[in-house]
Amino acid sequence: MDGFINVLKPTGLSSHDVVDIVRRIFKQKRVGHAGTLDPAAAGILPVALGRAARLVEYMEGADKSYRAEIAFGYATDTGDVYGEVIERVENPMLPSEEELRSVLGKFVGEIEQTPPAYSAIKVGGQRAYDLARQGTAVEMRARTVRIDRLDLVHADAAHARILVDVDCAKGTYIRSLCTDIGTALGLPATMRFLLRTRVGGFMLTDSYTLEELAEVREIALCSPDTALDLPVYELAPQRVKAFYSGLSTSERRMELAEGCYRVYAEGVFLGIGRYDAAEQEMYPAKAFPPM
Repeated sequence: MDGFINVLKPTGLSSHDVVDIVRRIFKQKRVGHAGTLDPAAAGILPVALGRAARLVEYMEGADKSYRAEIAFGYATDTGDVYGEVIERVENPMLPSEEELRSVLGKFVGEIEQTPPAYSAIKVGGQRAYDLARQGTAVEMRARTVRIDRLDLVHADAAHARILVDVDCAKGTYIRSLCTDIGTALGLPATMRFLLRTRVGGFMLTDSYTLEELAEVREIALCSPDTALDLPVYELAPQRVKAFYSGLSTSERRMELAEGCYRVYAEGVFLGIGRYDAAEQEMYPAKAFPPM
């Protein structure tokens, strides 16, 4: 059984917990996931079964969408409501919605962002959150991330909270974004809630809860190739055996861009190819021969 499942992860479970549950539902050992979600967050977690687990790496770079609630007036060491309060302001006042939208607009595009100390990033070979929990000072380096959209959905002035929708590229930390928005407004801020609504082509409306998954089982499976947000490359039928054997194919079409492709021959998915524009060669990156 090979394919991807669009799982709606609930709060309170880690991504690893969800994989274990899916493994039990399908009685299958080979299960993986793309795009880790914190236990406190909910939303889309693409889960791969069987040979599709070999393709997870090609989903890691997918763009993502989130809905986040930001609370103003206090900040925590983790950036969310599960951390220790490190700063507090009594009776925080939100600016007008027009001003809020103006500030949010400054975060659209490529921005510098410092990941939270409580993150899975490795520092000196160890996870940053492990070091932080041990009381070790963790210095996180700023890096460039891309925000494609940051919209104000709702402002609750009475409780000093706002709801925002975010479209962003790989590597963006929404907790850090919430903190930075607060800094731009002159207020401490904390991410109060996070829902991931999209990962590449996986949409919230098409997701399955774990309870639903236990009922529908195989119906929830997407074919391994269609789950990948990669362009398509058609290989000549006479080159199929060469592709499966790890041999490259000369390709001199100028419109082909450097990068990875879903490779097909006469409608059959063969695997993932990597096009080298300098050498004008399509190289097999991950063969996916029929069973």
